[in-house]
Amino acid sequence: MNQLTIRKATEKDTALILHFIRELAIYEKSEHEVFATEHTIKQSLFSNESHVSALICMQGDEALGMAIYFYNYSTWLAKSGLYLEDLYVSPEHRGKGAGILLLKKMARIALQNNCGRFEWSCLDWNKPSRDFYHSIGAQSQDEWVGYRMSGQTLVDFAEDN
Repeated sequence: MNQLTIRKATEKDTALILHFIRELAIYEKSEHEVFATEHTIKQSLFSNESHVSALICMQGDEALGMAIYFYNYSTWLAKSGLYLEDLYVSPEHRGKGAGILLLKKMARIALQNNCGRFEWSCLDWNKPSRDFYHSIGAQSQDEWVGYRMSGQTLVDFAEDN
């Protein structure tokens, strides 16, 4: 069996990334919320202005999963942080070590870039993922409540004088 490897995603991975995004959305019961297209992924991930990066986990010539991340900033630490937007491994490839390999690669990227934190969010009902994250030493930040503005609410709020 071929060893697992991690590589940086390229523009040639656009369709693959969209495939993984859709699989993740199905798993999270939110497929109707995916508005990404190959065009918007190319534009947002692979343009010169992009602040987002992606990794692909491979076993030989087969892609098993991906991680999409970007840098944020901690005012308390006065350092950048690495934020994992999505970690996804196709169901048929889970248990092979792809998820942990992607996380370890990202942890190394965070350290190489002097990041003070490596963070991500997980749905509260996703017990398998939460158990996995706890098993590798990650700590949930239960005292924080996430907020979001999107769609028409965002437009209305921004335009309200």
